Amino acid sequence: MLLDTASLYFRAFYGLPDSIRRPDGTPVNAVRGLLDMIARLTTDYGATHLIACWDNDWRPQWRVDLIPTYKAHRVAEVMPDAADIEVVPDALEAQIPMIRHVLDLAGIAVVGADEHEADDVVGTYASHAEFPVDVVTGDRDLFQVIDDARQVRVIYTARGMRNLEVLTEVVVVGKYLVLPQQYADYATLRGDASDGLPGVAGVGEKTAASLLGQFGTLDNLLAAAADGGGGVSASVRARLEAAADYLMVAPTVVKVVRDLKLPTLEEAGAQLHPVGADSRAELERLAVDWNLGSSVKRLLAALDQR
Repeated sequence: MLLDTASLYFRAFYGLPDSIRRPDGTPVNAVRGLLDMIARLTTDYGATHLIACWDNDWRPQWRVDLIPTYKAHRVAEVMPDAADIEVVPDALEAQIPMIRHVLDLAGIAVVGADEHEADDVVGTYASHAEFPVDVVTGDRDLFQVIDDARQVRVIYTARGMRNLEVLTEVVVVGKYLVLPQQYADYATLRGDASDGLPGVAGVGEKTAASLLGQFGTLDNLLAAAADGGGGVSASVRARLEAAADYLMVAPTVVKVVRDLKLPTLEEAGAQLHPVGADSRAELERLAVDWNLGSSVKRLLAALDQR
């Protein structure tokens, strides 16, 4: 099981009231929510290994160099010699170190990669795993890693933990009329305002799906458009030509990286196991001192099953 961790703790933060606080007033709703998610997900889906994939760089410069608008609306502060600072509510920002500490005590592997997003970590592990993979995310970009032949699925959280969707190739085709391996090209064509991707003006979801249904890939579509007689209408050809500069770079931005040098599952300590006595005692202490309530108890019980 691969967690798009930031996606989950953001969802936990907004899904639970920030009136859930430590005695010193620091909110702990995201911490509690994330622990509950992990306990439920690992139990319900029978995970044997778990990696909390981390955004070492939520807006990598190499992606920004290609498309300057990439996630630009989410930048709180531009840092000339470091990763830009993302807009994160103060009440959530204060909880991220707590999340890291609790995950460490629970023995849950946290893996990030410099100059890359969690999506790239997910993409690499999902593409090279030797057994079935469940990717947990609320981000549609990761639909591109779904692969029925390799038993890679997405557990999609966008509708909340009570309405989880398990996405396979059949489900993606039913929803979007494209295969997962076409999804990055589809997202490139239609754009994505949430990531600052403009897309091709005049090409929405239906047109993008139709074009990929006809031509298979973005490269094939562009080749047919350049041919002039390749079955691409004059209006679509004009739109593609107008977006030529964008289309040259967008696929590199949109596609997840699948070849990062990451620790193996064994090196990362990804196999789930009961928490040892010392760490268990510390987690039980934090459950009281940090007002984590029964969330720690549920996580420990889930890990005791492993």
